[in-house]
Amino acid sequence: QVQLVESGGGLVQAGGSLRLSCAASGVTFNRYTMAWFRQAPEKQRELVALITSLGTLNYADSVKGRFTISGDNAKNTVYLQMNSLKFEDTAVYYCAARPGPGTVSSVYNYWGQGTQVTVSS
Repeated sequence: QVQLVESGGGLVQAGGSLRLSCAASGVTFNRYTMAWFRQAPEKQRELVALITSLGTLNYADSVKGRFTISGDNAKNTVYLQMNSLKFEDTAVYYCAARPGPGTVSSVYNYWGQGTQVTVSS
């Protein structure tokens, strides 16, 4: 079975940094598109970043230049490095996956439980 487990969330001051991790099991990591989503209270879920099975990267405009998605094939883990955090980055962050070279509009089949990121102003 496919399992995605996020970690690394927490409380940080504006301007600070966090690195989120998503450990994947039951998948061939480099044959999947991996993505990070987030959902803030009273707001729609939004795609933050993705890395496809071909290595293509995509970022939301709101995080471009501040966040970096990367993967470690040996560890079957995807990371989201978040720098220069803002109050509006506060949300629950979810790891998601789907087979093949997905896009921003693709349906993602597998989801983690989420990890809370809170940025104080």
